[in-house]
Amino acid sequence: MEKLIKWQERKRKKLYKLLGDLPERDYPVKVIKKIEEEREKYMLEKLILDLNGYEPVPTYFVKPKNLKGKVPCIVFNHSHGGKYYLGKDEFIEGNSYMLKPPYAEVITSLNFCGICIDHLNFGERSGRDELTLFKELIWYGKVLWGLMVFDSLKVVDYLFTREEVDKDRIATIGMSMGSTMAWWMAAFDERIKVCIDICCLTDFHSLIKTDGLSGHGIYYFVPSLLKYFSTSDINSLIAPRAHLSVAGAFDKLTPIEGLIKIDKQLKKIYKKFGKEENWQLRIYNVGHRETFQMRNDIIEFLLKHI
Repeated sequence: MEKLIKWQERKRKKLYKLLGDLPERDYPVKVIKKIEEEREKYMLEKLILDLNGYEPVPTYFVKPKNLKGKVPCIVFNHSHGGKYYLGKDEFIEGNSYMLKPPYAEVITSLNFCGICIDHLNFGERSGRDELTLFKELIWYGKVLWGLMVFDSLKVVDYLFTREEVDKDRIATIGMSMGSTMAWWMAAFDERIKVCIDICCLTDFHSLIKTDGLSGHGIYYFVPSLLKYFSTSDINSLIAPRAHLSVAGAFDKLTPIEGLIKIDKQLKKIYKKFGKEENWQLRIYNVGHRETFQMRNDIIEFLLKHI
């Protein structure tokens, strides 16, 4: 067991180095601005956070009305879908390929808090062409996905400053690009106790084999990644913590043979930890969208493990 844990630690350090030049990991998080408003079903805080020292990060934090004591908190990661204008608004408004109600309502109805940021080039941080931004950053030794992951990890740092948050009960969830962010975040940060990814557990090698690279944006292509890591390797860093992946059998962004490959490897590593029940892959007869059954399974898994 100790050998396995040390292997995870080495792999995390190696993976982090591939993310390009990043701000200092211990950069102090600051709240620049805060506005609170009462919604029909929850309280909404509109925040501007300084997570990285180079660009303010617009953020939504939601909590149940009349909240008392500490409760779990869910880091929600918004999707891509070419909707650069949407960003964190997906958290409170939903999206065309996601089930209603939006996750802000779901999370607060469970008496949890939730948080969602605008990732770089989305929502209130949008306006730049993604490919142009990617090229410019590479010239300066920076990786777009690396900067996005960094901001996500700093969100957890911020949650540790919130008096409402039970620091031992933090989870992350997301759809599509947000799904990928969920499992990258959880792979790096052991403070995240539950990871739920929706429709984007993509095995990179299978994606190449099925000629599916053009289906994904340039944002998450990390230089030299496949020299050292597979998708299964990255997700192995989450073990033995609880991890649910829900996927569509007809989703071209997640080739089915890749899902089977990942499932096989993760079952082995979770078995080594003696926590086989903490890893679950569920495949539904649907494409790239969240269904009613998915949502039910997600809530059930979350309540069981958080």
